[in-house]
Amino acid sequence: MTYRLGVDVGGTFTDLLLVDESNGETFMAKVPSTPEDSSIGVLNGIERICSESSIDPKQVAKVMHGTTVATNAVLTRKGAKVGLVTTKGYRQVLQVARSFCPGGLGGWVSYVKAPLMAPLELTIEVDERLDAAGNVVKPLDGATLTTDLEKLKSTGEVEALTICLLNSYVNGKHEVEAAEIARSVFGDIPISISSEVVPEMQEYERTETTVVNSYVRPQVSKYVANLQGSLEDRLGDDVALAILRSDGGLASARAAGESPVNLLLSGPAGGVAGAIYFCQRGGFDDILTFDMGGTSTDVALIQNGQARVRRETRVGDTTVRAPSVDVRTIGAGGGSIAFVPELTKALRVGPDSAGAEPGPAAYMKGGEVPTVCDANVVLGYLPSDVKLGGAMTINRDAAVKAVQTVADAMGIELMEAAEGIIKIVNESMLGALRLVSVEQGYDPRDFALVGFGGAGPLHANALGILSGAWPVIVPPGPGVLCAYGDATTQVQDEASQTYKTRVDAITADEFIAALEELRARAGESFEADGIPVSDQEVTYQADIRYAGQAFQLSLNVTKEELESKGLAVLTDEFDRQHEQLFTFAHGKDHEIVMIRAIVKAKSSLTAELKEVHEGETDLDAARIHDTKFYYEQEWHEAPILDRGKLGVGAVVTGPAIVQEMDSTTLVLPGHKATVDKVGNLLINPA
Repeated sequence: MTYRLGVDVGGTFTDLLLVDESNGETFMAKVPSTPEDSSIGVLNGIERICSESSIDPKQVAKVMHGTTVATNAVLTRKGAKVGLVTTKGYRQVLQVARSFCPGGLGGWVSYVKAPLMAPLELTIEVDERLDAAGNVVKPLDGATLTTDLEKLKSTGEVEALTICLLNSYVNGKHEVEAAEIARSVFGDIPISISSEVVPEMQEYERTETTVVNSYVRPQVSKYVANLQGSLEDRLGDDVALAILRSDGGLASARAAGESPVNLLLSGPAGGVAGAIYFCQRGGFDDILTFDMGGTSTDVALIQNGQARVRRETRVGDTTVRAPSVDVRTIGAGGGSIAFVPELTKALRVGPDSAGAEPGPAAYMKGGEVPTVCDANVVLGYLPSDVKLGGAMTINRDAAVKAVQTVADAMGIELMEAAEGIIKIVNESMLGALRLVSVEQGYDPRDFALVGFGGAGPLHANALGILSGAWPVIVPPGPGVLCAYGDATTQVQDEASQTYKTRVDAITADEFIAALEELRARAGESFEADGIPVSDQEVTYQADIRYAGQAFQLSLNVTKEELESKGLAVLTDEFDRQHEQLFTFAHGKDHEIVMIRAIVKAKSSLTAELKEVHEGETDLDAARIHDTKFYYEQEWHEAPILDRGKLGVGAVVTGPAIVQEMDSTTLVLPGHKATVDKVGNLLINPA
């Protein structure tokens, strides 16, 4: 009997889901995160979950892990010192960048550009040149490059090296030559070349992406190697570690260490995968997901059971060419700090968070400032007479003391201040939901809203009221849903190339041949990890625009569709999406800019969260005890119910609180929650 383990590291908690591979039975656990070294929290969680489930750690064969190591390195600017090799005349490529300042129309007034990840003093030029078709115009001057690299090494500062030469996205020959010379000079420091990391046109974006890969590579490689070693010590030498990619697929430990730029949004992708699984089984293909943790909230739009994938990933002010699930993140979580500026006396919430240490005041771990969690405790939404997760005691007096500071600063009553904190954070999350729906041409009322994460189910009903998205769905095990997604996703990799061809200038057969070449390239990493071609499945994509546009859309296409319908399958879909986004479509002059093959390992991974009770529904049997909470300026009597004892078809009429190990669901007055066949709680207006 073997088990696989999904692990998601958040800013406040580390969530774990252990799955019995023989029958899909699951076990869950939450432990505090350890920001100083997230692997400590992972190992603490493994010890707890194996102890609580009475399972021998040696039986855990696979560990699937969502990590924020790469994200934090970029956000905190604590990555490696990167040296950069460019084509002669392009030394300032990162300085020139793009004429964009974040922060709206007046952003340039206050924008302070962060230091470059590859500073000018560590950038050298090499005399070489390829033309736009990849033909050699001037051979690479290896002798001069060797001398310049030796000078660069003598500075003693370079911890990772990036090589990005002009037009190498068409022909990587010169970059490979330069990398061989660099290895002879520098030895074993990580070297990233753009023709392998991101073989796509647009010089600045390609350079920035490859530099970021180098910037986080030593830190990620060290983390992955140390975690792999620790897992082998605890779980045995045969344990396999995989890391979640930003696009929702898994990368082997080896691939993650070599291309960490694909891990920048590793964490949020797991929750999206878990939400899709449960909602599809419940009959919902069009959903808005909202994952509220202790530090931040991530939102995404799912249409026809597929998450939208962006071809760019943004972390802070850094944008790289790496695929990621289209997740928008805001600094609004259970630990977000509420404060009243002295100048304006206007209540603010976030983005600063109390995090795991010291945490909200109610956790009694040293926190004293008021947080969203404390406001929920004061209002009674998070009952203080029931231990959080069955283990952590909630102290209402400490929460009241913290929130009272806000009330005093504004000259209002305690309950008014607490409700104000909740309303502000809810409006912030509504704004994020509008970014992925209204601003993309979608009406949120056409979607169901899925609330998960440790704090999501507390706010889900209120977000349904604000957005008009019904039903509001709370999946089984909402607090560990990201870990669930980690445990059930597939190993994935991709290969891409710039194509830049008018649709009317090629045939479908020529296009298919180009795609199949990419499939072979994408499968190379699978061979390195021992996954045969027979266990691989492929998806093709093309980025299309109207000729002359600087904007393109990524469209999925299958070989069968191209063979039966020709290239019209792409142009017709592009026109439809363009009209949805911009209210018009030309219907001609289509140009394919990029093509790619995305290869996944075939998988039959499942996990059955044992949250739904199969017997007769008896709300009295599920009742823990009665409580009351404050909503819309009045108190409401409400039962606290054990979700594990709610059977299929059970109807919980608000006001009510549904408690489980990893989260708490609030059903507001005038609403009711029904348990569906999957175990989802479906909240609708009564």
